[in-house]
Amino acid sequence: MSPIALWSLRPDDIAGLAFQELRPGVEIHVLHETPDGARAAILRYAAGAVVPAHRHEGYEYIYVLSGEQSDERGAYAAGSFVINEPGMTHQVTSKAGCTVLILWLRPVVFV
Repeated sequence: MSPIALWSLRPDDIAGLAFQELRPGVEIHVLHETPDGARAAILRYAAGAVVPAHRHEGYEYIYVLSGEQSDERGAYAAGSFVINEPGMTHQVTSKAGCTVLILWLRPVVFV
């Protein structure tokens, strides 16, 4: 069986993707989305960007590709793999900017 889609996610490839504004200072390129709300995407944070407090209805998986992302629990540098469990609430920031690969198994709810 072949994959639904195959992506090259090297830095040069990511730089050439078309991004849309998700929040002020945060851009998104959706790689894949399912009817039940699961999504795989690349997020690009500008320096000082903030994603307001939100709750996860399903697992969230984040791989920091470059820069550093932070929340109330700590700071996550390039190469970090972060797992947020269902029910977790946090606010995400990036002081200097970052790029992450993110997988949401269910949509998030802003609080």
